[in-house]
Amino acid sequence: MRNWRDHIHSPEDIWEEIIKAGEAPGLTSAPMLMPINTRIIMLQSGMRAPMGIKVYGPELETIESFGMKLEALLRNVDGIRPETVFADRVVGKPYIEIDIDREAIGRYGLTIGRVQDVIQVALGGRTLTTTVEGRERYPVRVRYMREERDSIEALGRVLVAAPGGEQIPLEQLTEVRYVKGPQVIKSEDTFLTSYVLFDKLPELSEVDVVHDARAYLTAKIESGELEVPAGVSYRFAGSYENQVRSEQRLILLIPVALTLVFLLLYLQFRRVVTTLIIYSGVVLCVAGGFILIWLYGRPWFLGFEILGTDMQHLLHIGTINLSVAVWVGVIALLGIATDTGVVMATYLAQRFRAAPAHTVEEVRDRAVEAGQRRVRPCLMTTATTALALLPVITSQGRGADVMVPMALPSVGGMGAILLTLFVVPVLYAWVEERRLPS
Repeated sequence: MRNWRDHIHSPEDIWEEIIKAGEAPGLTSAPMLMPINTRIIMLQSGMRAPMGIKVYGPELETIESFGMKLEALLRNVDGIRPETVFADRVVGKPYIEIDIDREAIGRYGLTIGRVQDVIQVALGGRTLTTTVEGRERYPVRVRYMREERDSIEALGRVLVAAPGGEQIPLEQLTEVRYVKGPQVIKSEDTFLTSYVLFDKLPELSEVDVVHDARAYLTAKIESGELEVPAGVSYRFAGSYENQVRSEQRLILLIPVALTLVFLLLYLQFRRVVTTLIIYSGVVLCVAGGFILIWLYGRPWFLGFEILGTDMQHLLHIGTINLSVAVWVGVIALLGIATDTGVVMATYLAQRFRAAPAHTVEEVRDRAVEAGQRRVRPCLMTTATTALALLPVITSQGRGADVMVPMALPSVGGMGAILLTLFVVPVLYAWVEERRLPS
């Protein structure tokens, strides 16, 4: 059993300790990504961070220079952690170039192929044969010793045999020099690409941060502080794109779900007015779900202990952003938001159908009777749903970051649905009173 320090409660706390221990001038911390999560993010966007900017251009030097400008500007954007902003250093890796002097090799009767063969053997090596030991095969390679090829001076002393038998040093036949070259070459859509990575503050949503960063860069371009070179373009990328695509689908799915619920209620009661009365429970439940999400973002919410258990830690109290999981929970809530209203309206419809009321007093008495008779089954329906979701909102480990936001709207809606015990009978009685003869 591991004994963590008192302030360590989650992987996020461990990561914060790692960042503090690894702070060094000139170095930036990386976003906290678990191995599986890292693989998923890299498959989605190609980057090793949840958010970033992809810079496209015709030349490596140009996109690197523009990426450095974006790095300096993004550090000033509210919502972005300045220490996580990092632009790819595309050009800067040292390379050794060996430029063969054609006139020099011509004086000694050498060919370019002959000089290149010597360079290949000296630096890279050449496979001469393969040894066979049972089922194993081992290549036998030959090349110069390390101390004879680990510097430009050593390479210059490599001897090239001329046809006349002379041994010519390589420095007399070539120019050996260090040059800056690309560390990695990435391309997308036929354009050279570099990345500018960044991460958000924990309490903010990815979509909001990207929106603010895009608006900030657009303002800088319009004011002339940031100039986009000819042939260069950029776009924001990352896991937030999945949420944007999902929200576009939800714009269609949520109205479809609301319409289907309305049609099912109408097929049951055959009255638009009664359907609208029951439908008021949907509004109350959705409002209750969003109120609970708002309460989760308040630092004082459930800030107490029960039997030594911190309720905020148990229920994962913290800022809940409007993600796809939340909207999926809202869609699930639409299906159970009308349960209490259906139970109440069914009893009222049966009572008024069996014995029509003739006075206002009779209408109100039956509304009170319906509330008293159906309060127990309504409470049982609400309690069983809320209790079934309790293990979900208290879950920990992998998947909890998705399941908790998905279950919160339903839990909050179950609290608000109790108001339908009063709203549905009152509205039903009001409609029946208006139908009475004057």
